[in-house]
Amino acid sequence: MHHDPASPVFLCSKRRASLMSTCDVPPQNFAETLPTEMSERIFGELDTESLCSAALTCRLWHDIIEESEQVWRNQCSLVSAVCQREVDSDRRDGLSWKVTLVKNYTRSCLKRDWLRGRFSHVRSAEELRGRKMTPLDAETWGEILQAELDR
Repeated sequence: MHHDPASPVFLCSKRRASLMSTCDVPPQNFAETLPTEMSERIFGELDTESLCSAALTCRLWHDIIEESEQVWRNQCSLVSAVCQREVDSDRRDGLSWKVTLVKNYTRSCLKRDWLRGRFSHVRSAEELRGRKMTPLDAETWGEILQAELDR
């Protein structure tokens, strides 16, 4: 996501002093002026990678993102589409939405790739070298086998 460097709305407080000389309008960090709930809704619209980048932008953004269960719940909805059983289990075990996402993100990407047939023609483990793998349970392997048989 690229923003115009002259746009004051998306800048963090740290850069305020250096930009004052180049802008007629004093830069503002939207998270400083909006209620926290509104900032959470804005951050909730980001994809996982952009959300992680936003958390590195400034302390305020980091704190809002880290502390918002709603932001991480939104991210988990994508993972849930592929790993619903695992997400439900983790939530029953009392894990936060963020921990649930971190725990299941790689698994959901791998499972999605298997179910889409990305690995249907792999002949040896060498072809998977460099690919991030994660353990999958017997039920997931059953889903993958069924998808392969249906192809």
